[in-house]
Amino acid sequence: MKNILNKKLVERYSRQIVLKDVGPLGQKKIIKSKVLVVGAGGLGCPVIDYLSRAGVGNIGVIDHDKVNTSNIHRQSLYNSRDIGKFKVSVLKKKIKLVNPQVKIKTYKEKIEKKNIKKIFKGYDFIVDGSDNFKTKFLLNKYSIKYKKILIVGAISKMDGHIFTFDFKNKKNPCLKCFYQSEPSDEVLNCEREGILGPLAGIVGNIQAIEILKKILNLSKESNKKILILDLLNLNFRKAEFNKKKNCICKNF
Repeated sequence: MKNILNKKLVERYSRQIVLKDVGPLGQKKIIKSKVLVVGAGGLGCPVIDYLSRAGVGNIGVIDHDKVNTSNIHRQSLYNSRDIGKFKVSVLKKKIKLVNPQVKIKTYKEKIEKKNIKKIFKGYDFIVDGSDNFKTKFLLNKYSIKYKKILIVGAISKMDGHIFTFDFKNKKNPCLKCFYQSEPSDEVLNCEREGILGPLAGIVGNIQAIEILKKILNLSKESNKKILILDLLNLNFRKAEFNKKKNCICKNF
């Protein structure tokens, strides 16, 4: 962005800049930050929306899917007119209307071993908005390798999980440390298991907050915890876990 914090930008971000933990210097950090969002669905939509509103200067979005009718009830950046269009194409236009200052780079593809290194190069922060554990563990592995900050989200039925990993610190555990074995993707299968739409917005917005906290270096929370949301019983709790002896994160 040119002319960082000119009069128009100060007005745009005024309610954020007034926070003592943000201020002009913090807003400049947000503007200069580079965040990659993997998945433009239920989690990715609120993450991309609110990070762009916060002023994150560079947002990358990777997703190869098109909008379908069943997406609309939980994927907040799309409407019925978008059905049949590529998600990344739709959201790029909409985010430009929300905040023209933000640079949005889209990747109309799946993230895989063959392209992840090239894509990861341009970003400091990674947000997992995927709907399968294969992708989550791929992001986990390469975030460890390239020492990225990774925010993982998972949603199903009326439950949500959020992990915050800072792999700049080798003492921190990873996603593999939490899961004893790779869970079945049926756990995250919205078509089969179902999902309450607003859950995606709640978890995605918490992921966005976690990214902003990391950008601003505000997080004093341990990176050894998972936040577990049970919205049926309106119960939020944190559970701590440690680095496993034989985990892949030991090798980097």
